[in-house]
Amino acid sequence: MRLEADKIISSKGVDIPVYDFQSFEPLLHLDDGKTRIINFWATWCKPCVVELPYFELINSRYKEAGVEVILVSLDLPSQVDTKLIPFLAKQHIESEVLLLDDPDANGWISKVDKNWSGSIPATIICKGNKMNFYERSFTYNELEQELKKIL
Repeated sequence: MRLEADKIISSKGVDIPVYDFQSFEPLLHLDDGKTRIINFWATWCKPCVVELPYFELINSRYKEAGVEVILVSLDLPSQVDTKLIPFLAKQHIESEVLLLDDPDANGWISKVDKNWSGSIPATIICKGNKMNFYERSFTYNELEQELKKIL
């Protein structure tokens, strides 16, 4: 991903780029030949945490096929040092992680998908002008099946 972060939060050797929605939105429309899986999640969301290993597996298995997994944390910026970074280290997360820090959720949620209620986990699988949105959690097989529809 090649977007300019609004700021970077660094702790324990880990850098977390932070975006507001205006800075983040171009990622949803990149047409560079890559297939992106963009997962909206948070450390406090149990279904989100349960499915993270599936995204990690997709990230490792499909990287050579031009698939990029981006985990968009909706955790509070004040908890990046105390919760997000320790969680990422403990879970050995290798996928790209960024923080979406935009308090106007009512303004940006519908710009991600007009039918999104705002609940997480939520995932976008996109390539070029093809975009599928899912407001649900996945098993590995379900996630891989949906990815293959876009590849």
